[in-house]
Amino acid sequence: MTDLSVQLYTLRELLAADLPGTLDRLAALGLAHVEPFRLTDHAPQLGPALAASGLTAPTAHQHVVGTGESDASDSMNKVFATAAALGVGTVFDPRIDRQRFESADEVAAVADELNAAAAVAARHDVRVGYHNHAQELEIVLDGTPALEVLAAHLDDAVVLEVDTYWAAVGGQDPVALLKRLGERVTAVHVKDGPATPDPLDQVAVGQGDLPVRDILAAAPQALRVVELDDTRGDRFQAVADSVAWLRAEGLA
Repeated sequence: MTDLSVQLYTLRELLAADLPGTLDRLAALGLAHVEPFRLTDHAPQLGPALAASGLTAPTAHQHVVGTGESDASDSMNKVFATAAALGVGTVFDPRIDRQRFESADEVAAVADELNAAAAVAARHDVRVGYHNHAQELEIVLDGTPALEVLAAHLDDAVVLEVDTYWAAVGGQDPVALLKRLGERVTAVHVKDGPATPDPLDQVAVGQGDLPVRDILAAAPQALRVVELDDTRGDRFQAVADSVAWLRAEGLA
């Protein structure tokens, strides 16, 4: 299951209570990878816990652009040095304000910032990417979803992690979107449910309405990252059920 990961935000309460124990439970499911969030906040505890569990973190989430900090370069260097020390190869900025996707000029400016961050990251042998929510697909500029406008302005060094669930919530077909974005997509968030804006409607992968098999076939090169923003049941059990279904279907 080396191509399967879990976004740790799914298990945020368990991690806050017992980070090492939670990682051990994930490793016991047969997982090899996890995707941390708020990387610099969790790094002091995360490094030893990853080593003890045998898990790796090839990707992580951390805001790297538009943070409002007075010295953005110093802040980015800290993020990417932390990522490199933990073995994280790609840092995905998890969200940029919606208003910055509402005009073509603003989208181009976002791309410029991501491109600049990628240049800083390269000094640490780390890549930069962007992770979407619904907003970047709901907003359509001259017939093109804002996420695709962004992609057209990005340097080749900047990659994408497509959250396929939020893409569907945003009104786009995630399969067609992945095919259009092509090799720039290096990770996908694998989620399921009725594609409503309410995170509580999300369910274990394989138990909802999304065409998960077709989604994964559309991005065979991408790391598969299971995530539930929330659910009405137990989130760890939903992760375990997702892993079991993906394994049974030959998708992990």
